[in-house]
Amino acid sequence: MTSEMPPIPWHKARRADTRQPLTPEAVVEAGIHVLDREGLEGLTMRRVAQELGTGPASLYAHVSGKDELLELMLERISGEIRLPGRPEPERWKEQIKEVCREAQRVYTAHRDITVVSLGGIQLGPNKLKVAEFVVGLLLSAGIPRQVAAYALDGLGQLIDSDAYEASLYTAKIAAGVDVDAYFDGVRDYLARLPEERFPLLRDMAETMVHGDGDERFEFKVEVFLRGLESYIER
Repeated sequence: MTSEMPPIPWHKARRADTRQPLTPEAVVEAGIHVLDREGLEGLTMRRVAQELGTGPASLYAHVSGKDELLELMLERISGEIRLPGRPEPERWKEQIKEVCREAQRVYTAHRDITVVSLGGIQLGPNKLKVAEFVVGLLLSAGIPRQVAAYALDGLGQLIDSDAYEASLYTAKIAAGVDVDAYFDGVRDYLARLPEERFPLLRDMAETMVHGDGDERFEFKVEVFLRGLESYIER
């Protein structure tokens, strides 16, 4: 039996080549890893190829380009959204809130991926599964079909824009910005506005910056659902 030689101290350490043959799933997962660390701005085909230890040209056997890769990444991430066990029409508002909270949790965990959703219509099975649940729940509660279709679009935009804004604040924090100090500055600025021109904003300076992102998200969803409730056919 041949004994393995120890590494020569001044030679660069070499890692074992554990690469597997490329698959679309592997390309998507690598893209998500890059996204989570560097955001969409840092995600390029070349960067994903580096993540996989290969060249960009090899990726095009599995995806047509960056746009398709982004759609596949969003679809894969959407599969992390956990839906309630079964629709309960008598609790439709609370179940819609559960889906919204869960979607927001998933998307904010993956930087600015919702930019992809805001820029197009996604038709993958994971996205459609969420849509099917929400539409079914709305219809069972008595919401008219066209209103349910509009509501699905509106809720999606609400979630996506909120998650994207959260990713911007996360990036600011990562860059060393003191977000609390930022909002303190906004409050102090409002409090110093000329009273004769902006009496309400000046008086409500503290109120205007009160509440964290989760509280504000809950408020937006609640307002949306209260308006939606007025369409129920009784």
